[in-house]
Amino acid sequence: MTQRRRAYRQMTDPRSKPERIRVLIAEDQTLIREGLATLLAQQNDDFEIVGAAADGEQAIEFARRYRPDVVLMDLQMPRADGVTATQRILREFPGTGIVVLTTFETNELIFEAVSAGAKAYLLKDSRIDEIAATIRTVANGQSALSPAVAAKILEEFKRLRPRHAPASVSIRNDLTARENEILKLIVEGKSNGEIGAQLHLAEGTIKNYVSTILEKCGAKNRTELAIKTIG
Repeated sequence: MTQRRRAYRQMTDPRSKPERIRVLIAEDQTLIREGLATLLAQQNDDFEIVGAAADGEQAIEFARRYRPDVVLMDLQMPRADGVTATQRILREFPGTGIVVLTTFETNELIFEAVSAGAKAYLLKDSRIDEIAATIRTVANGQSALSPAVAAKILEEFKRLRPRHAPASVSIRNDLTARENEILKLIVEGKSNGEIGAQLHLAEGTIKNYVSTILEKCGAKNRTELAIKTIG
């Protein structure tokens, strides 16, 4: 059941219980995979663990079979890694929420996972209540990137800037010339203060421009905006 249908049913039938969030776990380590399934099943009875895949190819197969709302995705798995599995699942089922759960936090891996379409990025030492809360957020169609993760993504954008920025930031017809100019600087990883200094505008003015650009581009934050622009 899609998020929209789930919400509609709850609004039109007050007696109905909230639909449980269908979760697929993709993790190659048996102990972690089974532990997550057990712990999530105990979280307020709002999760249904529909499958537990031991590798990336199985995760793709299970996504087709069980149609989960959210996939809890490891990155380093046999047969197909988590980034590849994320790309293939979202190609077929774009409404699926992907939450990465891994031991790796390098800028490059975070950038690759989020660019592939992951809505959240957590480390395996995260508390189970934090993992559960993130799954709920993503199941509601929202991203859940912590400030630390967002900072790493922007750092990676800065590192890749010489290769990507000149050719990848195209002019958007729905933005004004000034907004397109500011968008390019956002993608380069510049802060509001740096953009204001370069364009000789007050930082508050730049903040207002950024809010307008986010709204027009359908992005929730600067990181998502940059990914949409370059991706």
